[in-house]
Amino acid sequence: MPSRMFWFLCLLLLLVQTPPLSGQQADKGSLRFAGVFANNMVLQQQADAPIWGFAKPGQLVTVQASWSKKISKVKADADGKWKTTIKTPAAVSRDTASGGKYAVEIRTNDQSQRINNVLIGEVWICSGQSNMQWKMRGFGLKHFAEDVAKAKDPQIRLCQVPQDIALQPQDDVKPQWVPCTSRSVLAFSAVAYFFGHRLRQELDVPIGLISTNWGGSSCEAWMSQQELVRKFPEFNGTLDSYGQAIKKHGVVLARGKSKPKGFNQQMPSVLYNKMIHPLIPLSVRGVVWYQGESNIKRPLQYRQLFPELIKGWRQEWGQGDFPFYFVQIAPFHYQTNELPAALLREAQFQTLEIPNTGMVVTMDIGDPESIHPKQKKPVGERLALLALNRTYGRTDLVDSGPLYNGYEVESKKIRLKFKHTGSGLATRDGKAISHFTVAGKDRVFHPAVAEIKNDTVLVGSPEVARPVAVRYGWGNADEPNLMNKEGLPASSFRTDDWEILPSKPARNPRRRRGKK
Repeated sequence: MPSRMFWFLCLLLLLVQTPPLSGQQADKGSLRFAGVFANNMVLQQQADAPIWGFAKPGQLVTVQASWSKKISKVKADADGKWKTTIKTPAAVSRDTASGGKYAVEIRTNDQSQRINNVLIGEVWICSGQSNMQWKMRGFGLKHFAEDVAKAKDPQIRLCQVPQDIALQPQDDVKPQWVPCTSRSVLAFSAVAYFFGHRLRQELDVPIGLISTNWGGSSCEAWMSQQELVRKFPEFNGTLDSYGQAIKKHGVVLARGKSKPKGFNQQMPSVLYNKMIHPLIPLSVRGVVWYQGESNIKRPLQYRQLFPELIKGWRQEWGQGDFPFYFVQIAPFHYQTNELPAALLREAQFQTLEIPNTGMVVTMDIGDPESIHPKQKKPVGERLALLALNRTYGRTDLVDSGPLYNGYEVESKKIRLKFKHTGSGLATRDGKAISHFTVAGKDRVFHPAVAEIKNDTVLVGSPEVARPVAVRYGWGNADEPNLMNKEGLPASSFRTDDWEILPSKPARNPRRRRGKK
């Protein structure tokens, strides 16, 4: 039989060869990275990248990245939290001798942790509700089968933030970073993947995609409580109830340890608390966003909510006015909505007044019978066009369809002006422009005849002798055909600002009901 010394040496060898635990595996109270820092992650290139985590209160933590000799030292505060920054290098476009893979290590006098297989590249937050959440395996694998088969790129890294809610801001979350493969991409956002894949093709650097989204979620669910209390008092009653719930059910709710009964993903701040706050202030390039359907009944409120979400995130992140590109909701037969969906689209359009934003229009790729259109690839690629042009300097790319930019009354017609006409206006089907209406001072709208004149559109109707207002694509499920010659569609719009009162919508028995 082997001697006791033999077994002791084997055990010692095993302990020496066992790698340190990742941040997610570390015991409570021990040295660890915050959960977003994990094996296979991407760090934003050429940044003073914040790195943070947990240790014993007062403990000195040293942080070193494998690409640098510099060692950062920071002391954990009274709550055991520590944070520092490390400078990241430029991304490598091709595999180098090291494969462009790095490590980051943290140490105390008695512990060490390391994250491995780290890439340096471009990092984007991908957030919203179900149309952003919709996975590559959705609609049946057949729909995205060809793209899934080709999704074998270890230089794209996918990070999925777990869906959960909390009544107070949380310090940590434990997502998983994985290299992109035909298998791992199946459970990932289709819009986010197609966005990242196009960036990877064009930029030839590693791409990190952080998917944090929840079907049916409202805009206010993704906003901080402080932001809502300060500017939206209509949510105060609900927010006040959180404190009462915590008192009744204990601190477990405040810490996000369980999903509070009776609370859901539409309630104010609950997703910000658990799925955004723990990511801040991770260095990122920007945000892509697809949400709005859950706020369809409150379009006037959305005019303020959505811009404040953008401002709030930027302020919290402390990285300036980073790019924020979003998707306008698609045509759909909203059955219970008393206000036109075009008002929500209008609110999104108006958000373009916020600096460094861009909007993808989906008037041509929606599905009036389903709130979840299948065409996710063009959505992701149009988001990528915005990023490539406005963030990465590819000004040779046309990144938007025509956007209304003023009008002039000319006798019995109205001439409409547009931005982003590309190489010229056109129609998607080669037919006359559809879905225009015109009204006189009586505010009664009539179907209009529209024609393209250079980069403008001339609109009129024999039933309106003196037109004063024009609307385009104003029906919930309208699929109009105006675009630029690059194939990007025009947004719905109106020239008037007349008050629109709620009305009982007509039922559409043919519509397939889809979850939001």
